[in-house]
Amino acid sequence: MSGEFTNERFPKSALYAAGALIGVSILTVGSIRAGFLPAPETAPQSRERLQVATVATRDFRFEDRADGALLVYDIAANRLVFVFPAGSNTGFIRGVMRGLMRERRLHEVARTGPVTVTQWADGALTLTDQLTGRIIELGSFGHTNRAAFAQLLVPYAPGGPGVPQQPIVAAIPAANSASPFFGGA
Repeated sequence: MSGEFTNERFPKSALYAAGALIGVSILTVGSIRAGFLPAPETAPQSRERLQVATVATRDFRFEDRADGALLVYDIAANRLVFVFPAGSNTGFIRGVMRGLMRERRLHEVARTGPVTVTQWADGALTLTDQLTGRIIELGSFGHTNRAAFAQLLVPYAPGGPGVPQQPIVAAIPAANSASPFFGGA
């Protein structure tokens, strides 16, 4: 059985095809970087070109509390609006904010500045760090992770109550809860 493939050679055409694919990829990326080819349009550029309206937008500041809770402040109202107790499934929000804080540290800008959460008429949801210019398309992370940030805009949506008078405290979901946010809401 060990001698069956001794005279077999890997097809050279497959190696040439793989090399050509790699070469074309490098040339394409290099041409875009050098400005010889136009770069693909980004989602923010597309929304600007199509003049997509905002449905709701708000500036927030996020803080960790010593007991593990995540606090969310509305910048315009200068008020605490959301409290996510430890264990309330805020891992995605915390992860995104850690990434933004790391980027702020690299850019040597204030770590306490606001971030803007925007719901667009086309259904997109973005997080914009005004201090670094970073825009994160939250829909790219799946509907559950998108919902983590979308819930922050619920009071500010058209017809919503506006700035909460008291902070909204997230429920800690039961082990069998279908939705990790606000205990199934």
